[in-house]
Amino acid sequence: MEYALAILFSALAMTFIVGGRYLLTSGFFAWLTGRVRPGYYDRLKPQMGREIRWSLLSAAIYGVPAGIVAWGWQNAGWTRIYTDADLYGFWYLPLSFFLYLMLHDTWFYWTHRLFHQPKWFKVAHAVHHGSRPPTAWAAMSFHPVEGISGALVIPALVIAIPIHVGVLGLVLLTMTVMGVSNHMGWEMFPRWLVQGRLGRWLITATHHEKHHEYYRGNYGLYFRFWDKICGTDIGLADSGSRFGGGPRRERVGE
Repeated sequence: MEYALAILFSALAMTFIVGGRYLLTSGFFAWLTGRVRPGYYDRLKPQMGREIRWSLLSAAIYGVPAGIVAWGWQNAGWTRIYTDADLYGFWYLPLSFFLYLMLHDTWFYWTHRLFHQPKWFKVAHAVHHGSRPPTAWAAMSFHPVEGISGALVIPALVIAIPIHVGVLGLVLLTMTVMGVSNHMGWEMFPRWLVQGRLGRWLITATHHEKHHEYYRGNYGLYFRFWDKICGTDIGLADSGSRFGGGPRRERVGE
């Protein structure tokens, strides 16, 4: 009973942490949008309310497995999280960071493609695409079914693959910032990065906007790797799309 209560407390604590992180990060980027593009979200206020409600539900879904894993790390040795930076050598720190991002990206790509199958789209993913267009509040706006699929990947990785606690924090920060910034409706990264050699392989808002415009292709989270090798990379948003300030095109595959 004592262990059960401790795990429950850890899950509740992580739910508040995930929810607070979402509110602070999305709130900051929503505020930034108001500064960079005044009035850009004015007509989307009812939608943003829905995004926040779905996202706070997702925070609870993400918080429960995260809390269980956090308790297991501190009390039962369930995970491969470590604190000695030299345990596997300093060379492993950046390697583990990119390994986690690549594995997370792989999971996201294939589950995201699955959720675009008509049955799964109707059951779950339509909630996320109900944001038309998405805002900075939409990054965690998921149906619980989709939320569960996303909530399990990092806990599974920390059980299986060693990672320094600081590197894990950097992975979570990257996941949060990229998830929010990719849904803002405008590009915060410079043109030379987005349209340069690095941008050919990285996903930013310019790339993910195309997914929300056409409802197909551009399924990745961090990298364009799987989209490129699977033939689902449909390029970047351009001046003819809402992202560039022009008229919105007809969606394909709704």
